[in-house]
Amino acid sequence: MRELFVPTVTNRKLAVAVAATVLVVDQLTKWWALEALADGPISVFGDFWRFRVVRNSGAAFGTLQNAGVLLAIIAVVAILLLLRVSASTEHRSEAAIFGLVLGGAAGNLVDRVFRGDGFFDGRVVDWIDFSFWPTFNVADSAITIAVLMAVATAFRAK
Repeated sequence: MRELFVPTVTNRKLAVAVAATVLVVDQLTKWWALEALADGPISVFGDFWRFRVVRNSGAAFGTLQNAGVLLAIIAVVAILLLLRVSASTEHRSEAAIFGLVLGGAAGNLVDRVFRGDGFFDGRVVDWIDFSFWPTFNVADSAITIAVLMAVATAFRAK
């Protein structure tokens, strides 16, 4: 299906709307997880899939542990760049991809800002646990979906 050109103002609004939705859903689900899982994990499908709270001071897959300040600064820079670039997108799919990354980065940045004692030292709340994959959250999922969409879009363009 061929996508029609949409004016950049609309694309930036779409990116911001997607980002805001991801941010709200991410923070609401983290709030739910902290409340509902305070007494321990909930098994959804045996040990294969469960909900349990993990506080991550690093980046994806447990890398860069205790580098919260660096990761928060990178997130701020990425958010500012993505907001700027989202104004120049020509297609709604690109705006949606930018919005997913923006929302994911913002969701985890909120944790780093508000879930710690010092400047940018908060830990990200992860709560979705598949036994074969590191624990993650809605913000992480949004970024992953954006990457998959970007790859699919690149292949479709060829």
